[in-house]
Amino acid sequence: MRELFESTIERLLADIATPEYVQAAESGNWSTDLWRALEDNGILLAGAPEQAGGAEASWPDLFVIARAAGRHAAPVPLVEMLLGNWLLERAGIGARSGILTIAVDSSLEWTGERVSGELRQVPWGRHAELVVALTGNEKAGYRVVLLEPATAEAVVPGTNIAGEPRDTLRFSSAPLMASAALPEDLPASVLLTGGAMLRSAQIAGALAALMELTSGYAAERKQFGRPIAAFQAIQQQLAVLAEQTAAASVAAEAAFAESDSRLAALCIAVAKISTSDAASQGASIGHSVHGAIGFTQEYSLQLLTRRLWAWRSEFGSSTFWSQLLGEYACAAGDRGFWPLVTHPQRQELAVPQGLHP
Repeated sequence: MRELFESTIERLLADIATPEYVQAAESGNWSTDLWRALEDNGILLAGAPEQAGGAEASWPDLFVIARAAGRHAAPVPLVEMLLGNWLLERAGIGARSGILTIAVDSSLEWTGERVSGELRQVPWGRHAELVVALTGNEKAGYRVVLLEPATAEAVVPGTNIAGEPRDTLRFSSAPLMASAALPEDLPASVLLTGGAMLRSAQIAGALAALMELTSGYAAERKQFGRPIAAFQAIQQQLAVLAEQTAAASVAAEAAFAESDSRLAALCIAVAKISTSDAASQGASIGHSVHGAIGFTQEYSLQLLTRRLWAWRSEFGSSTFWSQLLGEYACAAGDRGFWPLVTHPQRQELAVPQGLHP
């Protein structure tokens, strides 16, 4: 199944999500034809059960979809829909079709079947038909809620530095599409943790594309009568870029491999730290090798680097996850440190609720 997903999504995005297409989407237009193609090929509901029209793909299977979305800078909330539908299934609400996204930074107040408050930094919120969020508190319990952005009192547009929509939705006694108690085995930080896992895969994909673009340019660009890839300084930078790209891919895939009905928070923290740091180094090397042309609007390098800069901070920066991981390692003590390193999938990393990095 994984191989089928990978070949399908790579072919589809390579055909549609060209650099020109991605640049056009940054003007605010919705990518109707791309979304329709993803829907027609069963990508959007890949993780949903068969009765909901899905393929019941596992997180290791979905890794190749998230990585491809990053590699091609897909201008749609593909990964957000995968996570949102996974949570809806776990909560017993059931996966939904349509344009679905998630909201982590939430200040909703739930009363009966209505909610009031704000959802901030919602990916593609202005285009979404459905949004998944959490409401409640530790004392009263948490609930998974499904809202229609069309019922929002106001939609305040916003974007990240890559030009991707990150909007604020304000609700005033808005009706719920559905709601259910958050499963007891899932933490209230589940959307934050899941989002970090998905962003790590997107970063890994974008770094792979950056590596190909940069090494190809270095082989073609000539200076003093020979390709710049022949110079030792450039070779050293490309070697570091290759190292960071490989490390990011391994870390991201490991997080997916260890997640199932629950998310492997400790592995996800490591993945987000590794990929975010790699994003910083990778973008720097990419622009250093390319020189001035890498900053031009017409050249596709900036489509990748701006997303790397944006994604490294979303759903928790390297600093955020490093602090949590460091506190957890210190709390484990000298006897708990070795099991932490050798069996991370058995560890439980508590992410504080209400913390919006």
